[in-house]
Amino acid sequence: MTGKSRFGLASAGIAAALGAAAVATGCALSVSRWKGPRTDHFDGKRFYNLEPRVRASGSFWKWMLNRERGPWRDFTDTPPAPPPPQRVRDGRLRATFVNHATVLLQMDGVNVLTDPVWSERVSPFSFLGPRRHRPPGVRFEDLPPIDVVLVSHNHYDHMDLDTLRRVARRDSPPIFVGLNNAAFLADHGVPGASELDWWGSVVLPSGLTVTAVPTRHFSSRGPFDDNRALWCGFVVSGPSGDYFFAGDTGWGSHFSWIGRRFPRLRLALLPIGAYRPRWFMSPVHIDPEEAVCAHGELGAATSLAIHFGTFAQADDGEFEPQEALRAALAERPEPRPRFLLLDNGESAEIPPVD
Repeated sequence: MTGKSRFGLASAGIAAALGAAAVATGCALSVSRWKGPRTDHFDGKRFYNLEPRVRASGSFWKWMLNRERGPWRDFTDTPPAPPPPQRVRDGRLRATFVNHATVLLQMDGVNVLTDPVWSERVSPFSFLGPRRHRPPGVRFEDLPPIDVVLVSHNHYDHMDLDTLRRVARRDSPPIFVGLNNAAFLADHGVPGASELDWWGSVVLPSGLTVTAVPTRHFSSRGPFDDNRALWCGFVVSGPSGDYFFAGDTGWGSHFSWIGRRFPRLRLALLPIGAYRPRWFMSPVHIDPEEAVCAHGELGAATSLAIHFGTFAQADDGEFEPQEALRAALAERPEPRPRFLLLDNGESAEIPPVD
């Protein structure tokens, strides 16, 4: 055998080994199949949106090869906010924006945490993937006891396993997720997850009710599990009012559906970032203008911006979503929508519905 032949065989062997390792890694990251009954948003193999999201074949690579990224600072180190109160009662609703889609909501003596992320990167790898450009606005150690966790879907910037394990070890709260997410979490050291289908509800011992609601998005943890797990938003209802957490979502009729079912929303948490380029992102991420429209469709008394300023995941710059939101609000006639834009760690007392 010639040297060239030996080299070719060795190269082929290395390529095969690398390919096998990539497949094994992809399988390890991926979610198993859901074996539930067919519904209007599950075809027996995968979940899907009630209003389809349509992208042309190869659009991801087109985006990757033609990116026009807005500017981000490398890292901005800011001090954490003071510890939040242990409990909030007497009809008050207090929202603390931690970072990204992580918000501490305190109402009726119950502390709810949405899509908790305290990790340095939102990625399956500790050395690769989107890293944070700001620290969390509240130190994990300063959190009050967490009674409920809401996880909207399984993308790494929303389902952060390291943080969920920390919360589970410390407080053992019930964790609410969409269908086919609980077993994945349990397999990765996060017990206590309960699954809800769209419009499914559970009444907690505290008296609060958690309802999963439709959003327009998708799910995946690895290369082989597109849409095997359900994505959703949540409405939490209690004596002091209702609030809606959107997680991630594109524009759709679900905003008006939720508004009709919950006609007195005291607060809506709406994403405003990771929206450019619109030709690629619009099926799954609303932009700031659409967030203001969603506020109106929901009929929310107050909205709070989330999903911006921490991880550079799309082409919008660090401050672009905030500026676009302010511009969209400035174009509305008086009285303008009550739409809050909080800094990391900043809290707001949400007034009751008039």
